[in-house]
Amino acid sequence: MIVTADGVLLQRRDDNGKWGLPGGGVEPGESVRVAVIREVREETGLDVEPLRLIGVYSDPVNHQVITYPDGNVIHYVSAVFECTIRGGALACGVESLELGFFPPDALPADTLPISRIRIADAITGRVEAFIR
Repeated sequence: MIVTADGVLLQRRDDNGKWGLPGGGVEPGESVRVAVIREVREETGLDVEPLRLIGVYSDPVNHQVITYPDGNVIHYVSAVFECTIRGGALACGVESLELGFFPPDALPADTLPISRIRIADAITGRVEAFIR
């Protein structure tokens, strides 16, 4: 998660058209740190450095269990990190329809509910990670 004076960076996702936090999966043989850097670069064009773990999210109530069209059911465990921008230029990747910075108290109406939870957790400034 990237938060600047302009707000939190969101992407309009190409899979559902809704706003959410940039992110993705860890590739085989990749560390979580390297995956965060790679995924943010792929989706936003920005080079980042992860600073702190905001939380780990797995509660099925918060849409962490997904049934795909082929019937495959996946229960996601997601980690969210606060990141700082080190370089690059904001540009949509192939999974992003649009990018924008939004004040945490004025997110787009169609922001994913799980992203709202993660943003609320991040702006508390709490040092300990949330486990949800």
